[in-house]
Amino acid sequence: MSNNQPLADRMRPSKLEQYVGQEHLLGPKKILSQMLANQALNSLIFWGPPGVGKTTLAKIIAQNIKANFIESSAVLIGVPEIKVLAKTAEQDLNFFQTKTILFLDEIHRFNKAQQDVLLPYVEKGILILIGATTENPSFSINSALLSRCRVLTLEHLKKKDLEKILDLTLQDKESGLGSKKIKINDQAKNILLDFAQGDARKLLTALEIATNTTAKTINEKVIKEAIHSSILYYDKNGEEHYNIISALHKCLRDSDPDAALYWLARMLEAGEDPLYIARRLIRFASEDVGIADSHALLLAVAAKEAVHFVGLPECKLALAEAVIYLAKTKKSNALYAAYQRAAQDAQKTSHLGVPLVLRNAPSKLMKDLGYGQGYKYAPDSKSEDIKNQQHWPDDLKPQQYF
Repeated sequence: MSNNQPLADRMRPSKLEQYVGQEHLLGPKKILSQMLANQALNSLIFWGPPGVGKTTLAKIIAQNIKANFIESSAVLIGVPEIKVLAKTAEQDLNFFQTKTILFLDEIHRFNKAQQDVLLPYVEKGILILIGATTENPSFSINSALLSRCRVLTLEHLKKKDLEKILDLTLQDKESGLGSKKIKINDQAKNILLDFAQGDARKLLTALEIATNTTAKTINEKVIKEAIHSSILYYDKNGEEHYNIISALHKCLRDSDPDAALYWLARMLEAGEDPLYIARRLIRFASEDVGIADSHALLLAVAAKEAVHFVGLPECKLALAEAVIYLAKTKKSNALYAAYQRAAQDAQKTSHLGVPLVLRNAPSKLMKDLGYGQGYKYAPDSKSEDIKNQQHWPDDLKPQQYF
């Protein structure tokens, strides 16, 4: 195996018994284990974060069921190439009874028309599709294709899994670093495992950089230099974006300032647009605090103005102040619930006209038609007259929303 290959590629397992992690799919009597044991593979969608073994698992599956394996990416292949592959796969199936697995990385990047091309080949079994995606398949893959595939969720690797991969890499003389006799002290090892955040590729890339020094023992200084350019895991355009803002919102609602501050920091330190967060805090102040604390909305808007005025990084503290205030203050969704009820009635009765008494009458014609006739001006009228003034459409009884 060429040493020019990245370490992460060299250490990619080729056998199922070498595969580390995803026990919920590959443990005894689990879904993938049973599929492989029965040699009965359906089209699959592997959904999970980067570096957890989606591509590796697809290759091992192909080897286990003795199928042709075609690996590509949705950014590199188009409709003409798919049709050519499918024609060859059909010939192999008819003449040699050999199945073909088409592994498509980043399948979420296929548009609807491209995904539709796959449908007849998947449905007839000409191609066994294994798609890999970091995006939620419910949103990124059309329903027709999704209904013909089994979605399997791959999880971040556990720390024990990463530690096993690290130890194997340091011991493996053929594909890993065993011939270099590299040692890593416990402190550096823990730093590296924490940095990887469940991503084996991230782990091995940082390890490879660290071993390019002349040191035979990797200590804290060496490993910190290797991971100096680390990027926090946070997909601003994907599902994780919505998961984390949801976590912040729910921790605010549950009046947990510390947890809310943590999720705020997760977003800000990963590069989230602070104005997006400010908008969400303003919504929270209206929806979940409402009139229980009339200062909450003012503070949230002030935080938004601070974002505009001072920018990053100084505005982080303004957002943190707003988050802690919103977490600790009283909550009431009465305002939100009242508006929802009013909105439902508004949608059902949008055809009802405004009562004549409430209409504006800027022209003589409108006055002649009765616009504004009999309207009583509140500051100059008795409260009883105002109470009896018509405020609702003719065919809608007065409602109590709030």
